[in-house]
Amino acid sequence: MDGGLRVPEFMTVEAFLDWDAPPGYLWQLRGGVPEAISPPRPTHGLIQSRLDRLIGSFLESRSSPCRTVITPGVIPASRSEINMLVPDLAVTCSPVQRGDRTLTNPVLLIEILSPGNQSETWMNVWAYTTIPSVQEIVVFHSEKIGARVLRRAADGTWPDDAAAIDRGELTLESLGFQTSIEDIYRTTWLAESA
Repeated sequence: MDGGLRVPEFMTVEAFLDWDAPPGYLWQLRGGVPEAISPPRPTHGLIQSRLDRLIGSFLESRSSPCRTVITPGVIPASRSEINMLVPDLAVTCSPVQRGDRTLTNPVLLIEILSPGNQSETWMNVWAYTTIPSVQEIVVFHSEKIGARVLRRAADGTWPDDAAAIDRGELTLESLGFQTSIEDIYRTTWLAESA
């Protein structure tokens, strides 16, 4: 990073959570190294807000104890003392307590691929599979309509690759939620070009 930002070279999650990070960025900790996350492009933000609205409305209509959380900090079980990652959206069915600094027990994690962060996003996705409560992980594209879905099997294992959904119904089995993949992109330029 340039601009004279002073960023520690290595931190634990505990130190990271106490750190007074330079403003203007969202930060995550990967392998003990603080990483600034640039603001998302508008299409990314439209997909994120649409997902929050669709899933949140669905959960409320069923009086579900589950709720959506935008850009929470989550701690993978793998190397948990030096990793705190930030998905685009999460769903938890556990109470969020006063003073919580990270989201515990997410059941669903969602990422949106941006052109410049695909490698980092997929590293995060595979780290999320180590969180015991996570049942599904969905990665949405931001330059075409489509998603990749990972689901934990009944025996607790994860598939080697994510299932592609490019058209038709998207089902989030962890929530009992279903919608068309096209509806998620309805507010974006991608819907006009489909």
